[in-house]
Amino acid sequence: MLRIDIIFIVAQTIEWNEHALVALRSAGLRSGGARSAVVGFLDQQACCVSAHEIFEGVRPDRGGLGIASVYRVLDTLVEHALVQRVDVGDGITRFEAVQPDGHHHHHLVCDDCGRVQPFDDPSLERELRSAAGRLGYAMSTHEVVLRGACGDCR
Repeated sequence: MLRIDIIFIVAQTIEWNEHALVALRSAGLRSGGARSAVVGFLDQQACCVSAHEIFEGVRPDRGGLGIASVYRVLDTLVEHALVQRVDVGDGITRFEAVQPDGHHHHHLVCDDCGRVQPFDDPSLERELRSAAGRLGYAMSTHEVVLRGACGDCR
């Protein structure tokens, strides 16, 4: 009788914050207090947040952390493609983690209350890739922002 051994390899999922800190160390950058605080805060967010929201979110834990430090950390994270800037058209730059596996979401923006919500739509992703191909483009990235009135404001 032939015996077949099957070996299952389980891919270890790396959290974004761990991925970001490893990438920064690999680039020769320290993971100091401000950087660790901002990365930790961004890892807990379901959607994009402003620098001020990040500052307010990490300040209770890091009393001496200033808003300028938050901006410097964000600039470094953007420079290393670990965070992306998100513009939803209201004049406030927001930031969100770039997932190492490429997974991303799009945004719904309420014109009345300013609420920003994430949404995923696999059929939209397929259509965007298809449209780019039909138009002769090799799409590297895209952003979709839908504006209107949220359920609370309608």
